Amino acid sequence: QVRLVESGGGLVQAGGSLRLSCAASGSIFRINWMAWYRQAPGKQRELVAGLTSGGYPNYADSVKGRFTISRDNGRNTAYLQMNNLKPEDTAAYYCKIITANVDYWGQGTQVTVSS
Repeated sequence: QVRLVESGGGLVQAGGSLRLSCAASGSIFRINWMAWYRQAPGKQRELVAGLTSGGYPNYADSVKGRFTISRDNGRNTAYLQMNNLKPEDTAAYYCKIITANVDYWGQGTQVTVSS
């Protein structure tokens, strides 16, 4: 059983910063993919940023230059540093990992950016 626990969401003014964390625990051999997705009300869930086991990141165009994804392999933890936040970044943010060809999702953490 694999468990993901996210933290770091909250309310912030436009231009502010937040750092999300996602800690994975349980039967994990190797995490091949760690990523952050988000879902705003009435919209589909979308990929925000992802990171391979080799450390290669990719970002949604809307967050490039503002968000940075990183991971601590020793702690099986992923981070999402979000700077210069905009109201359109408001959403529930979900962590996802792929290990042993199985997808696991966290419960989500809310990020609200006020204008």
